[in-house]
Amino acid sequence: MVSGGRQVEVEGRRLNLSNLGKNLYPEFTKGEVIDYYARIAPVMLPHLKDRPATRIRWPEGVDGGKFFEKNAPSHTPDWVRTAEIPTPGSSSGRETADFVVVDDLPTLVWCANLAALELHVPQWKVGPRGGLHAPDLVVFDLDPGPPATIVEACEVAALLRDVLAEDGFDSYPKTSGKKGLHLYVPIKEPNEAARTSEYAKAAAQRLASEHPDLVVAKMEKRLRKGRVFVDWSQNNPAKTTVAAYSLRAASSPSVSTPITWDELGSCEDAADLVFSPDEVLGRVEKHGDLLEPLLDGRRRALP
Repeated sequence: MVSGGRQVEVEGRRLNLSNLGKNLYPEFTKGEVIDYYARIAPVMLPHLKDRPATRIRWPEGVDGGKFFEKNAPSHTPDWVRTAEIPTPGSSSGRETADFVVVDDLPTLVWCANLAALELHVPQWKVGPRGGLHAPDLVVFDLDPGPPATIVEACEVAALLRDVLAEDGFDSYPKTSGKKGLHLYVPIKEPNEAARTSEYAKAAAQRLASEHPDLVVAKMEKRLRKGRVFVDWSQNNPAKTTVAAYSLRAASSPSVSTPITWDELGSCEDAADLVFSPDEVLGRVEKHGDLLEPLLDGRRRALP
């Protein structure tokens, strides 16, 4: 046993888990956060594998301050995989950072023990020797501007699905875990990052021109009231999107959850697509990983 927690062995790695009874959410403890990540790991880890992770940490819980952590801290165990990634223009003044790559259960539990409630990853991977691969995903972030909600985002997602299908692409939705949706398209490598951003931007602009009362493709927040911003910019290689199955920081724990197109089509209230950790674990038991096609599904080159 260790002070305030306990010592455990996870797949041969020894970890000191601390402050397990501390509330990171008003009614959800650090121990429950770690338990959730340990149980969701079989479906979550494949979506984290080989992708450098930005961890968002809340050491004092969601009612306390947060900080974004890209560089691996000095106390990182030597068995945690890291990758040196260029970070030009970083606020830290560094040109590179040693990102943690969450490839296994011990690393995921270690991150959870550091109160890294959220894990965010890019649309590209790093190779075994640290080389940066071209993007293998295109992502769209559908962000409703009040009074619009996820209900309107579902409507836009269906329209976007049809646009993508015209180019022969399948697309796969998940909730952001907050108020919006993410739509993913697996693509065939190699694709220059500029090309994926260009493709996503063109699709967003097309929707905005065809449905101007519902969709906006420009960044200005003043344009978003009552409409859904189709954010294509997360395809920039310097940006990340919250990982599938990641917790989100809110008044109660919610999860960025893969959903079916039927669920998306039948959404009538924002609460219909809010899922707790226990609900997500139940969904996985019932449906498996709804985003599994992103891992080994049919891939097409961008037009």
